[in-house]
Amino acid sequence: MFGAIRHQIRKSSTSAAIRNDWTREQIGKIYHMPLIELVFRAATVHRQFHDPRKIQQCTLLSIKTGGCTEDCKYCSQSSRYSTGVKASRLMKVEDIMEKAHIAKAKGSTRFCMGSAWRDLNGRTRTFKNILEVIKQVRALNMEVCVTLGMLDEHQAKDLKDAGLTAYNHNLDTSPEYYPKIISTRSYDERLNTIDNIRKAGIKVCSGGILGLGEKEQDRIGLIHSLANMPSHPESVPINALVPIPGTPIGDMVKKPVGFHSFLRAIATARICMPKTIIRFSAGRTQFSETEQVMAFMAGANSVFTGEKMLTTPSVTWDQDSQLFHKWGFHNLESFEYDEGAEEPNFTLPPKNRFRPDHAEALKAARPQLEAQGLAM
Repeated sequence: MFGAIRHQIRKSSTSAAIRNDWTREQIGKIYHMPLIELVFRAATVHRQFHDPRKIQQCTLLSIKTGGCTEDCKYCSQSSRYSTGVKASRLMKVEDIMEKAHIAKAKGSTRFCMGSAWRDLNGRTRTFKNILEVIKQVRALNMEVCVTLGMLDEHQAKDLKDAGLTAYNHNLDTSPEYYPKIISTRSYDERLNTIDNIRKAGIKVCSGGILGLGEKEQDRIGLIHSLANMPSHPESVPINALVPIPGTPIGDMVKKPVGFHSFLRAIATARICMPKTIIRFSAGRTQFSETEQVMAFMAGANSVFTGEKMLTTPSVTWDQDSQLFHKWGFHNLESFEYDEGAEEPNFTLPPKNRFRPDHAEALKAARPQLEAQGLAM
């Protein structure tokens, strides 16, 4: 029944077009619609291209924490600020894979890894270990995404050959506001890395952070930059700033971004980038359950869930399991959505969140799960 309704919507005169020629004025008019109308239009577009019952669970692991030389004014991992985050070496391959097994067993279908450094230059052995991890995570039939700083074309190709699904490289904010947030890496350098990712055939994951002290025109400018890329990012994470004491912005910001502003950004991104997976990312813990569901209605269809998000709090797997059950959501499986098809390649939702083919992953992860009191 739902499939027939979705087909009728896709054939209707209101069907959204995939565009890469948005003006800021056009995006601004969308962003400033009456909120109830904006959410309705975003929800309509969402249903044209996605199953609104499906939300992907992703887990983000910091595989190399702290000691970064960049000066991102919001980041707890910069060596320039006193935030209490200690610099560490790259995690061992077996330790990373233990976390990946736990994530899969608990329901995550995309495993993301982040490292705190500017780029991969001079990190030959480290890069080889990361390539090995990528191969092993893909062997679990999970999507795998990494964020490793700036990349050249050769590094991007090596990541592609290892089986990398996607590379995260956020723009953070508008081109105009960006210099007030970061001085050690330019906006053009970020765009150049994204070009190298795309040339290698890796899916682009790129979004931004709300609550950095930016104005509404900067949020519009961020969406404008993303929506006018040669092809829309496969996924766009939208983060609500988690203020970290000791960082310039963490000390400056007195209150988190309001939910209405966050909702406007989600809905506008959905309308401007209809096929993109909109990832409701950092800061989700500051929003109520009802507010989170409102964001899903407006087009967000991915969340980060697990023990933590790099160095900040995360909604747990058990909390999301309860939310999914209560509101009728189901997990978007790894590689379930084929963005190249004219019609989305949806499958029926599984009857159980924990599937039989997760048994092997759970068995491997059981010692760690039992140690943390998480065994099922």
